[in-house]
Amino acid sequence: MSVFQANSRYLKFAALTSATDRRGRTVACLTPARIPAQLELGKHRLKDGQRLDHLAQHYLNESTAYWRIAALNDAMTPDQIAAAPFIAIPVKGS
Repeated sequence: MSVFQANSRYLKFAALTSATDRRGRTVACLTPARIPAQLELGKHRLKDGQRLDHLAQHYLNESTAYWRIAALNDAMTPDQIAAAPFIAIPVKGS
């Protein structure tokens, strides 16, 4: 099993479970991280070259929380919202 940082969404929002592989062995695994409901702080006009980890650091004080911005904008990956003129920003701590 991998080691996650203390602020990892997988530690906060996923569950440890087990599964059986093709050889019949029981292996530990994680469920997908459940994305909690978030409140929107407002919209940010995305400029060329801006990255979600930088915006997460600015608005949320945590660069690894870029996934919260992506989730609020219904994007599976940061690249999916790179061309958007405005992106929703979640409230810090929600």
